[in-house]
Amino acid sequence: MPQMAPLSWLSLYFTFILVFIIFIVTNYYSFLYQPLKKSKISKKTSINWKW
Repeated sequence: MPQMAPLSWLSLYFTFILVFIIFIVTNYYSFLYQPLKKSKISKKTSINWKW
């Protein structure tokens, strides 16, 4: 039935958009950043001024 074609295209559009959004969300949450390990011992150099 040609009258039902817009509904078919609309449902296809929504399905592809939904799959795309689900794909983006799963990729976002599946990738875990490794936190940067900062050294807790900070090297402190004292400057001796010699005038």
